[in-house]
Amino acid sequence: MHPKDIQIEQFTYELPEDRIAQHPLDRRDASKLLVFRNGEITDEVFSAIPDSLPEDSLLVFNETKVIRARLISPRGEGMRPIEIFCLDPLNKDIESSMSATGEVSFICLVGNAKKWKDQVLTWNDPSGRPLLHAEKLGRDSANFHIRFFWEGPLHFAAILEELGHIPLPPYMHRSEEPEDVNRYQTVYATRNGSVAAPTAGLHFTNNVLQRIEEKGIELGRVILHVGAGTFKPVSADRMEDHDMHSEAFEVSTNLLRSILQSPNVTAVGTTSTRTLESLYWLGLKALNGEELDFHQLFVDQWEPYTHTDFPSSQDAISALLKSATEGRTQIIIAPGYTFRVISHRITNFHQPGSTLILLVAAALGDRWKDVYQHALTNDYRFLSYGDSSLLYLS
Repeated sequence: MHPKDIQIEQFTYELPEDRIAQHPLDRRDASKLLVFRNGEITDEVFSAIPDSLPEDSLLVFNETKVIRARLISPRGEGMRPIEIFCLDPLNKDIESSMSATGEVSFICLVGNAKKWKDQVLTWNDPSGRPLLHAEKLGRDSANFHIRFFWEGPLHFAAILEELGHIPLPPYMHRSEEPEDVNRYQTVYATRNGSVAAPTAGLHFTNNVLQRIEEKGIELGRVILHVGAGTFKPVSADRMEDHDMHSEAFEVSTNLLRSILQSPNVTAVGTTSTRTLESLYWLGLKALNGEELDFHQLFVDQWEPYTHTDFPSSQDAISALLKSATEGRTQIIIAPGYTFRVISHRITNFHQPGSTLILLVAAALGDRWKDVYQHALTNDYRFLSYGDSSLLYLS
């Protein structure tokens, strides 16, 4: 079956509400770790993950940093606030937008939008002085185009740090709490740009990372800025009718060389997986003689399923050493996909009927059902603040 013909109802399961983790554990690395290896399932604790990884691994993390993307404009007592959720910059890349001064425009979701007429919204600093203003430029479907403007030398990232709120996933059904400022962020996050955390990395501590390196495992880094599309449900009956979200990524030539030298590449999370696998298809473009301009680099969601000739991953990655390593990927990894770069992946437990479940099924085949049933039966916690798994690809 071609992945376009997949019916998403075949990839759902019953997830009780009380199994969705609403808060993180006291210790990041105290979460459970399900290990699927050679067809067998074992239960571990995440702090022991260095012992479960192959010694010759390259472990690849996503260094993106979650921004405080929710702006809440207070109104009169007893009145619902207007909430603005910054999704993507308008005609600009995310990092340039974060470092912008004076003004910047974003594509946004707006809560309680009917109460926002044509007035300019204003947020004050703690002293009561105006700090940020917002005006509507227009809208496209469910999204608004909003111009933010302010006086002074502050970068937009600093303004969001002052006024914004952590964009917790909608299934948490709660407001931001002080613990989220630190815990909905990986310990190795460096580059502002995500509106959702790469949650597979939330379990790592500096101590665990040190022990992994002491074992001789190399650590690699990518950047993929996670968009709100990661929470987009599959509403179509067939995957052919689902429009996969796209996200910006960046990979260094040093990582490309490490991939070429490593017999085992372990991706930490869905975002790292999508980035690493996208590299193969960009390398295929380069091998086919295409000029790769990073301003136009793009991996279409169905691109992996349109080829009949598949060079080795070594040849494809090598071809990128002379090309650009920035771009966007819309890749959808579903049953029928052959992994070209990674051999293991670390991931949390995902929502029923999501494209993330399809990615797990692409790695495990029908055994994904056994893995999820085991997790449900053995009291694993699910979704962003939930427990983890280490999957050896079948």
